[in-house]
Amino acid sequence: MSRRVIVCGAGIVGAATAYHLARRGAEVVLVDRRGIAAAASGRAAGFLALDWCDGLATGPMARASFAMHAELGRELGVDIGYRRVRTSLVALERRGEQGAATGWVDGDARIRGQLGDERTTAQVDPRRLTRALVTAAERHGATMRLGIVEDVVVDAGIATGVRVDGETLAADAVVVAMGPWSAQAAPGLGLPPMLAVKGHSVLLSPREAMPAEALFVDDDHGGEAPEVLPRPDGTVYIAAGSQVTRTPDPPESVGFEPAAIDALRAVAGRLSTGLRGVDWLDPGACYRPLCADNVPAVGAVPGARGAHVATGHGPWGILLGPATGAALAERILDGASTTVDLGPFDPARLLRR
Repeated sequence: MSRRVIVCGAGIVGAATAYHLARRGAEVVLVDRRGIAAAASGRAAGFLALDWCDGLATGPMARASFAMHAELGRELGVDIGYRRVRTSLVALERRGEQGAATGWVDGDARIRGQLGDERTTAQVDPRRLTRALVTAAERHGATMRLGIVEDVVVDAGIATGVRVDGETLAADAVVVAMGPWSAQAAPGLGLPPMLAVKGHSVLLSPREAMPAEALFVDDDHGGEAPEVLPRPDGTVYIAAGSQVTRTPDPPESVGFEPAAIDALRAVAGRLSTGLRGVDWLDPGACYRPLCADNVPAVGAVPGARGAHVATGHGPWGILLGPATGAALAERILDGASTTVDLGPFDPARLLRR
């Protein structure tokens, strides 16, 4: 059984993997250049769906992870902003149309249909969750290190450590969970470059609390439909994706486009009079990782025994993170996973492509 594991990347996937490894007694070092949830995991919506991945390779993982999310707050002993929500599809009105006001959706919009209810959809605060997982891992002996991952060290076909800021950290196993930067952070593993979807987001601070209802907006916004998600802390998260693109390097170069943020605020104002002219917080952008076949890569890397990768979850990183971490920890410590079958996510398929 591998005992000393270096996990590269302190987003939701890396944090969940570190937590499940540490709670089972592994000696874990979690490395990130900027800290916990510094990229997409800190800017995600935190929307969770039980069955939206049914029929896809990620379907069983999504169902397992949805159940895990419901228990994580109690397990970690922290308020992670979890609650069940109803989920609706909203259409912005076109000129000449009149839609009846429905609850807080009382602007230039109407409810088109229901996409989920409290049995099948939920939410969590992704930044709180990721930090709580790292804190829990540290209680089990894990350590956090800030630094730039330069490569995974492979000697005679065996991963023996990670080079961080010019220093080699020895390990029995390595996990690369650095989102769209996973391939370029570990060139020694020979992984193909990742693609990514850039998404913009902003938090609004309305004067009155909004209900526990997630909205997906049918709009000519372009790219992914905007999503609007009130949070238990009183803020309202709104975001939309854009085109699939190459990942910027270095990660610090990620920036947002003011026009995209303005467009999100305009959509929010059209949805609800309660979201017009309110304060807005934390505008920004992030890149969500995609593999070439739109299926996550989770598991052992061929040709480098002891090296593992976990990335490519696209827009479902927060949903799939807990089950990914649990399954990969089982794969590393036991040789196989019982939480979910990792066969469909074998990284070997990317190298064959």
